Amino acid sequence: MNKPRIAFAVPGDLGTLTGGYIYDRRLIGALRSLGWHVDHIALPAGFPDPTAAEMAQALQQLQDLPTDCPVIIDGLAFGALDPKGVTQISAPIIALVHHPLAKESGIETAKRDRLFETERQNLAQTVHVLVPSPHTAEILTSEFGVPENKITIAMPGVDQPQGAPEPIDPPLILSVGIQLPRKGHDILLRALSQITDLPWQADIVGAALDRNYADLLATLRHDLHLTDRVQLAGQIDRDPLGQLYRQASLFALATRYEGYGIVFDEALVHGLPIVSCAAGAVPDTVPTDAGRLVPTDDPDAFAAALRLLLVDRTTCESCARASKRAGKNRPGWDTTAQRVAEAITHSSHRERI
Repeated sequence: MNKPRIAFAVPGDLGTLTGGYIYDRRLIGALRSLGWHVDHIALPAGFPDPTAAEMAQALQQLQDLPTDCPVIIDGLAFGALDPKGVTQISAPIIALVHHPLAKESGIETAKRDRLFETERQNLAQTVHVLVPSPHTAEILTSEFGVPENKITIAMPGVDQPQGAPEPIDPPLILSVGIQLPRKGHDILLRALSQITDLPWQADIVGAALDRNYADLLATLRHDLHLTDRVQLAGQIDRDPLGQLYRQASLFALATRYEGYGIVFDEALVHGLPIVSCAAGAVPDTVPTDAGRLVPTDDPDAFAAALRLLLVDRTTCESCARASKRAGKNRPGWDTTAQRVAEAITHSSHRERI
């Protein structure tokens, strides 16, 4: 019996250490483990802001696919593709929308409106849509007009940690997220500056994908007198990151929006109390008893939540136990892949609408 075959189109380097790329890479591996033949198509790296040449190359790569080979197109590219070119793709299109491009923070209104309209038109050309969370599914139905029966929620899998916790002193506050405005590291730094009377250290891990924002963070760390206590670690490999999770006492991410947030699952499986914001899919991902969620863009509230968990040992330990319980119940990547495989099988002959 022939293996089922699909193409999986992702812009740039599949090894990039961000949540979306990790999701794509792990899903490809898990689908192959299920017996699927997955052709990885490396689209140009410029998305979601491709040059004209990159746009033409990406569309040609996708238009060259055979009509009987479904293609999953990662949302970082899919939402920005020229809709006229998308209509010329004969392969069944399955969009993987981590979160709509128009939901990115810090972009100009004209660009936001253009991305919204482009993604809306492209979603109408799909046979199916994959999303990582109920929140993203609801956004696509309510704002982009995608029918519910065209959407499959395939929550990210998670790996249980290797090794026991090794908390260090003073307590390590760990934050993991790329250096983009949406991740709210500026709010975290302002919050940390309010609790310098307490013993703690902090690592902010994530690639500097926005140089202007990375420079802002470096300046803010200096101006707030946090250089001796906060490390802007940049991108690090998985093993050192796992060590930081084991050493940490708290996980903190002042995000302004998340379509899911794989890093929260990482924090949960390591049993870390979580301080974050009630934004996007975060309330669906982080159990209420596993930490504290505060409003976005509120460093005072964020500082108060950090202070509580650093000072109140009973509350902190209760949140840690709840976090660990939730982490043990998170599915593995084999479950994610099985759900995606079923969606592909059932949708590959559906007409675009």
